[in-house]
Order: sequence, then structure tokens, then C-alpha cells
Amino acid sequence: MENNSKSKNRREFIQSGVRLSLALALGGVGGLALSKVIEDDWVWQIDPFECTQCGRCATDCVMSPSAVKCVHAYDLCGYCDLCGGYLKPDANALSTAAENQLCPTAAIERKFIEEPYFEYHIIEDLCIGCAKCVKGCTSFGNGSLHLQIIHDICLNCNECSIARVCPSDAIKRVPASEAYKVKGDFTNNPES
Repeated sequence: MENNSKSKNRREFIQSGVRLSLALALGGVGGLALSKVIEDDWVWQIDPFECTQCGRCATDCVMSPSAVKCVHAYDLCGYCDLCGGYLKPDANALSTAAENQLCPTAAIERKFIEEPYFEYHIIEDLCIGCAKCVKGCTSFGNGSLHLQIIHDICLNCNECSIARVCPSDAIKRVPASEAYKVKGDFTNNPES
């Protein structure tokens, strides 16, 4: 009898060991799968160095208004009185009058700092991603304005409707950890 009891205990010991091993293996596989899902989270991104400011971000995004907004790289900005991204090239005066502003929705706010410097802020709610200011800043300034997909707004569609029509292929999927590429951030720009 005593021998039968020992074999039963041995059998239970082996079974519980096998169960524990299976549980650990399943937990490890589950953890690995979860880390892979988190690691492979991808989002759409505009490369500001490849963008040609075609204006399609405003018209082809499934969001209305577009999830693409202008952002300002303050480190690059000259805070110019004559800002190519704010004022039309043929502006009548250097004023904030609507007829002098390049932005069709008045999404850029100009604030006097000191003679001859002004600071420019983007009002995200008004920006439609038309790229007119970006084109002006790139043509007549230092390129401190650029477009970016705002991931709090973007639906992160499997096939971005803007990326599909982008003539310069500036919109690509990137890991979520690299969601924003900003001009002036020299750690993300191998060309600078």
C-alpha cells in the first residue's frame, strides 16, 4: 500500500510539473505575442523633407477637416517681419489684414515680439492642411513651417487616402515610436 501511495504522489508531482511548464510556456508565448503587437504598431507619417506642398492633404484626407496640420519648427524660424508663410508675396502691407494673409482660414497667428521680430503660432483647429503657408515658407523663408499628420485626429487607415495620391511619396508607415519627423530635429534627419 505504501508503495502505491508513493507512485501516486510521484504521478501527481509529474502532472503538476507538466501543467506548470505548459502554463509558463503559454504565458511566455502570449507575452511574446503581446510585445510583438505593441512593437509593430505603425502609423502614417509625412516626411517634411520629401513633401512638395501639393495641397492634396487638405482635399484627400477622409477626415474633415484633414488630420494633416501645419506645425512650426521654432528652432529654425527667423521670426521675420516679412514671413513668407504668413504674408502673400504681393501683400499690400505688412499687416494682419485678411487680404494680406496667405492662409485661407487665418490659422496662423502673428504676435509682435520686438522690432523687427514676430512670433507665429498655428491654430490647429483652423488649419486644414492646405500647405499654402508651408510652400510660402519654403520658397521665401527658411522652411520652419511643415505639414504633419496629427495622430490624435488621424484614423490611421490601413490605406491612407492621402498617401495613395501623394506625388512625392512623402507619406509612409513608420513605427509609432517614430510618429513625428520634425524639421530642426537633427536626430531624425540624416540629411542635415
